[in-house]
Amino acid sequence: MRCIAPDHLGCGLSEKPSLKDFPYTLETHAKNVRELVDHLKISEFNLVVHDWGGAIGFTAFRDCTHRIKKITLLNTAAFPSTDVPKRIRLCRAPMLGQFLVRALNGFALPATWMASSKGLSKDVKYGLLYPYNCWKNRLAVWRFVKDIPLEPDHPSKEVLEQTANSLKNYIETPAIACWGLDDFCFHEGFLQEWEKHWPHLQSHRLQGTGHYLLEDNFEDCSSVIEPFLFPN
Repeated sequence: MRCIAPDHLGCGLSEKPSLKDFPYTLETHAKNVRELVDHLKISEFNLVVHDWGGAIGFTAFRDCTHRIKKITLLNTAAFPSTDVPKRIRLCRAPMLGQFLVRALNGFALPATWMASSKGLSKDVKYGLLYPYNCWKNRLAVWRFVKDIPLEPDHPSKEVLEQTANSLKNYIETPAIACWGLDDFCFHEGFLQEWEKHWPHLQSHRLQGTGHYLLEDNFEDCSSVIEPFLFPN
């Protein structure tokens, strides 16, 4: 078994092209993931998704859903929703939003204390913020926020709606969810929406656990995910 955990373009230690060279949209991020898996000649795999990774992952493979053997959800979504916290909406505001996110690191920095219920160590915070140390390197973060399709004419809205429609193709695919109930963004309501899509979903609700659920509660997550993905 092997685990492939790509940095999306513009994130982590990946290249950070300008907006002129890469549009940073749901569709283009999904295309990159699909091309990576195809390049590695992986025909079947288990999909583990968190945050916007749910939208990207399920968009990438919505026309070949048979390739996904098992699914693990970690506080994520792959369907349209206007239930977005005001603090995130502020980061999408014209002109002001870009200044907050790119000049002040007003998204990644606050996340280091807002997304964890138990607090992150100094080293973990440093690692999370290291890739986003200047205006240029925060472009992808700002574009992720801008790409949330809240407006009726948003270019990613139709893409996400098509992805949501494809979720019915996983009705028999084994799926589990580990869900931090203290997530200020992907709260329990999103999990309930998943349960509507997939009545067979095995949900594990984690009390006292925030958006960064693997940092907050790795042991409980691992005790559920490992036997699901790698049964004896």
